[in-house]
Amino acid sequence: MPRQLVLDLPFRAAMGRSDFFVSDANAAAVAGIEGWQEWPLGKMLLIGPAGSGKTHLAHVFAAQTGALLVTSGDLAGGDPARLADAPALIIEDVDRIAGMAAAQEALFHLHNAAADRGATLLLTARNPPARWGVTLPDLDSRMQQAGQLRLAAPDDRLMSAVLVKLAADRQMALTPALLSYILPRIERSLAAAYAVIVALDGEALADKARPGLRHVKAILGDHSQKQGSALDGAG
Repeated sequence: MPRQLVLDLPFRAAMGRSDFFVSDANAAAVAGIEGWQEWPLGKMLLIGPAGSGKTHLAHVFAAQTGALLVTSGDLAGGDPARLADAPALIIEDVDRIAGMAAAQEALFHLHNAAADRGATLLLTARNPPARWGVTLPDLDSRMQQAGQLRLAAPDDRLMSAVLVKLAADRQMALTPALLSYILPRIERSLAAAYAVIVALDGEALADKARPGLRHVKAILGDHSQKQGSALDGAG
């Protein structure tokens, strides 16, 4: 049977609170984000490995607070007035400002401006401040003062829920047998789960068939070699 040509169309991930699955790996962090009004000094660090859900939780926080979301790479060249006037602010990948003197200076002043007007500040990072390599002492001391919420790598319960949800979003039925085969063979990250479902969808569509074990086996050998690139930049 000839295989069908599959167009690689963009697929938008759902970032709402109802789309965020809670498990032991993230329950404390979810509770901390939902209780943002109680953050000490009005600021919090959300720390976790790539693909653990930092970006998704940041969007949940933005929906709750009207926060403006930027990345650490936007700091030096951004619009200071626009950032300073936001009711709340999210800065992602803050641990990447090592060696970026202008970004560190911008973050220092942005932090102080937010504190002066009582705006809430959420920062995401893969590692705690002691491992960022910050060279601006005043900024380092302020980051060390922030509270910390931790996200662990997704556990089996969370990975299962995410895989099933992503498959359902694409009108695919992920049977228990397929799920049991996939789980021990992929990285424990939400980015890896997404990449597997995209690949499985494409393989099944090209074969004009429902997703089956042959499709899973076909993608996992090649997919496992590509997971490292899928995780680059994943929050």
